[in-house]
Amino acid sequence: MIPTNEMPEAARGHVADAARGNWVDRLAPPATRPWLRLSRADRPIGTWLLWIPCLWAVVLAANEGGGFAWSDLWLVISSGIGAFLMRGAGCTWNDITDRNIDGAVARTRSRPIPSGQVTVKGALLWMAAQALISALILLSYNWLSVWLGVASLALVAIYPFAKRFTWWPQVFLGLAFNWGAILLWAAHSGEVPLAAVILWLSGICWTLYYDTIYAHQDKEDDALIGVKSTARLFGDNSPRWLLGFLILTILLMMAAIILTIPASRGPAPLLTALVGVWLFALHMGLQMRRMDLDDPAVCLRIFRSNRDAGLIAVPFLAVAALL
Repeated sequence: MIPTNEMPEAARGHVADAARGNWVDRLAPPATRPWLRLSRADRPIGTWLLWIPCLWAVVLAANEGGGFAWSDLWLVISSGIGAFLMRGAGCTWNDITDRNIDGAVARTRSRPIPSGQVTVKGALLWMAAQALISALILLSYNWLSVWLGVASLALVAIYPFAKRFTWWPQVFLGLAFNWGAILLWAAHSGEVPLAAVILWLSGICWTLYYDTIYAHQDKEDDALIGVKSTARLFGDNSPRWLLGFLILTILLMMAAIILTIPASRGPAPLLTALVGVWLFALHMGLQMRRMDLDDPAVCLRIFRSNRDAGLIAVPFLAVAALL
């Protein structure tokens, strides 16, 4: 018998890039674990990165239109649930389309489909179930938001194929992952102003930053199997590109704030909001100092730290709306 600590990841049921001792491995009923792993519930960072632009939009839109309403509490809660479900549906779709690629990459071959824990038919049904529940949440918003949510499905559908035809698949991820900035702004105010679009663009630059770091984990395997990514495209010049994405993220977010918070409210709300963005920039700058793009463990740790980076701005934007 093979000792447990020497068994392949798939044989033990773990996914290689999931944190040890995660709640799925410890607490979820065994029968549910392959399905939760398929949705990346054992790796919640993706849910956070999908939800954070929604939070940005709700709190920044509140600065534009007279502060918070009780309905904003529902927007915050429901967008978090929706982020979990739609991220799960998107990851399930990604794993269906990438099942052959995942089986050839060391970090991903232990995922439920390539390891044989879940069939493709079962994964399709699971994806549909998650999308259906998400649709019910979306229907609680205004009609503009509903149509924006429907439009986002095209971005979700295209993303898994992007790495086959472009060196910039992270752009497609950014388009989809930050769509919540536009959708939740529309849900709050019933319109999509220029500031919401700029906030979306800021989020796209942020995604290019953190997902390029993430892609450096797989650059050697990706080169062997012909998968494209910004990590492979930039190569040794990645730090310069990452710095550029960092700067664009911050400048665009500052522009969205300046367009949203009127001067007639005085300097305090604007300065409070901008302090949050500057601290966000500081966190990303510290990430750059600790960067080692040739060490997969460091790449994964810095990638995950972007949850904290993105959340930094939220309370400052919220306080600005209350001033």
